[in-house]
Amino acid sequence: MSTATYKVVGMTCGHCVNSVTEEVGQVPGVTDVNVDLATGGLTVSTVADVDDGAVRAAVEEAGYQVAEPANLLAGASGQTSGCGCGCS
Repeated sequence: MSTATYKVVGMTCGHCVNSVTEEVGQVPGVTDVNVDLATGGLTVSTVADVDDGAVRAAVEEAGYQVAEPANLLAGASGQTSGCGCGCS
């Protein structure tokens, strides 16, 4: 079992969380997805090594971005205005 943590940029509501959870949950081998709206945190557990590219692609498919390591300390800097799910 393996676990990886990411920072998702652009989520502003519960629908955003559901979209990311659903898309990442469909990545083969993923056993658990935990998304924290307040921090943008995404924790992914898998049966084998986490397929980083597949997780990032799933987040993008949901309409959001994974912050690069250099952006993690800056929080949501560079975030565009409006909700990624289109609700606002």
